[in-house]
Amino acid sequence: MSYVNPDPEPRLSTGLEPGGGVPPGETPPAESSMPEAGPQDLPNNPAKGWAKGPMAPILAVVLIFAAGLLGYALALIF
Repeated sequence: MSYVNPDPEPRLSTGLEPGGGVPPGETPPAESSMPEAGPQDLPNNPAKGWAKGPMAPILAVVLIFAAGLLGYALALIF
């Protein structure tokens, strides 16, 4: 795999001021599309999103808290 410089060559880019600035009304150069960009796709990437392990205790705490609020509200009414 060879390295590809993602930055455009300032001398070859049109519309750039000295120092790399873009004058008003000009569109800056776009990013290059490189196959080396982004994270590597490895076979052992961790799962994305909520797993069942952390979600179960969180849901249990929320349900206990909601039941406590409901019980407190019922105790105030009766």
